[in-house]
Amino acid sequence: MRRAHTVEQVRAAESELMARLPEGTLMQRAAHGLAGAVADWLGSTYGRRVVLLVGSGDNGGDALYAGALLARRGAGVEAWLLGRSAHEGGLAALAAAGGRVGGPRRLRERPDVVVDGVVGIGGRPGLKDAAGSALTLLEGVPVVAVDTPSGVDVDSGETPEPHVRADLTVTFGTHKPCHLVDPAAQACGAVQLVDIGLDRAESLPDTPVESLQSADVARLLRAPGPDDHKYTRGVVGVRAGSATYPGAGLLSVAGASCGLAGMVRYVGDSAVADRVREQHPEVVGAGRVQAWVVGSGGGDAAGDELAAALADGVPTVVDADALKHLEAVLDGETRDDLVLTPHAGELAALLGVERSEVEARQLHHARVAAARFGCVVALKGRHTLVTRPDGRTRVTTTGTPWLGTAGAGDVLGGVMGAVLATGLAPWDAASVGSWLHGAAATLVADGGPIVAGQVAGGVAEVVRGLAVVSTPARR
Repeated sequence: MRRAHTVEQVRAAESELMARLPEGTLMQRAAHGLAGAVADWLGSTYGRRVVLLVGSGDNGGDALYAGALLARRGAGVEAWLLGRSAHEGGLAALAAAGGRVGGPRRLRERPDVVVDGVVGIGGRPGLKDAAGSALTLLEGVPVVAVDTPSGVDVDSGETPEPHVRADLTVTFGTHKPCHLVDPAAQACGAVQLVDIGLDRAESLPDTPVESLQSADVARLLRAPGPDDHKYTRGVVGVRAGSATYPGAGLLSVAGASCGLAGMVRYVGDSAVADRVREQHPEVVGAGRVQAWVVGSGGGDAAGDELAAALADGVPTVVDADALKHLEAVLDGETRDDLVLTPHAGELAALLGVERSEVEARQLHHARVAAARFGCVVALKGRHTLVTRPDGRTRVTTTGTPWLGTAGAGDVLGGVMGAVLATGLAPWDAASVGSWLHGAAATLVADGGPIVAGQVAGGVAEVVRGLAVVSTPARR
């Protein structure tokens, strides 16, 4: 699991650890990790030019000590001091290693890399004028951020003010929400975690934001055992598609037919049903299910289909057109066995806000919706957020930009429904389904373009690559 701790949690853990270590140990560990990451980024250090943007806090100290290490390896290092003060020990170390303090007026040659040590996790969103001016002058030069890009909101993942856009972010001890949650995660570039011993601090608690890794998915999924059959493996029903949007129904069925559930049932428009039988002869008609997938391309009938699904009292994935009818069908009630799968525009409509507001504050609005409806909300995007009513969130980091294609969300709903039918709790099912969907897209795309219908076929291959353990059959 990749865990992202809040500023308060990190500060508490750092304080506990520093009380047990010689003074300056954590900064030296961070500086060595940062210097190594910059050296790897450059490929070589001798003769390379490095500019450090140095603020008043510990991030500035990390940058200065790392700069000293790079200078000892033959790099030309220049520090631009942008705060009211700078870390004295770091300045002395840089000077002793042959680095120097400079500034925009003394810039003679364009540097190979800029190290952003302006503000760290204790900083407020936004940049002061001096930092903004320096970054403007250095525009186009690759940036390595120290811990977090200066100016982003660390805990929320928001970027309400001007901020640094890094090519690489080197963070220490643990990830922070801004490394996973967009739009701030986009400003981080690649993220490299340096071990400074923070994970051994007793005060580092459970995280409000986390991201599944392949081992977690393998642990949560279940492989069928020798006593399993199609019913014990789970039956997922699909109520999607219409005469106007038949493709949405077909894609939802394709996702549900990824092989994780023992059976798929289709209930819906007769014309769509005929096409489902042609393309998916293993899919059957109405009957008992363990989970429903409702809404994709449902059109005017989506409200009735949602009501029928919820009347069964089984977990349900609510997507697309069904989301428009959610409040009316629930009629003030909440259902903790639902998974809502809106994109930013659909979530904005549910909450009565502008789409731009959702895109700017993704974690906030996902949490608001999950609390309001009392269920799991999967806010689809570059990094899909799967949030439960208490605010705990899993961020999907699998996927490829090629997945931004029509119908991908229809397939995703089907995959989530299949996992839900196997008996996983909604939060686990939604986050596992989202992870598999992204991983399958990456696998199938292989660096090139794809269409949504190809994604479902990649799920089985992804699962084959996981060490999924057989568990007792569900009776």
